[in-house]
Amino acid sequence: LNPNSLEVLTDCRVEPSLANSTPGNRFQFLRQGYFCVDPDSAAGHLVFNRTVTLKDTWAKVEKAGA
Repeated sequence: LNPNSLEVLTDCRVEPSLANSTPGNRFQFLRQGYFCVDPDSAAGHLVFNRTVTLKDTWAKVEKAGA
């Protein structure tokens, strides 16, 4: 496993409706990718695992123009 694969983000904001999420539910976070709710999630402490990263074509466009 890649030791740099774990990235923990704190103080993130999400839609209030995600508070009722249960482990295994899947969501797309805008411009980030697809995530599923981790079994370690608890009320007031949601944990999401990224399952698919979205392709970032805008970064390629900016790099080509620089």
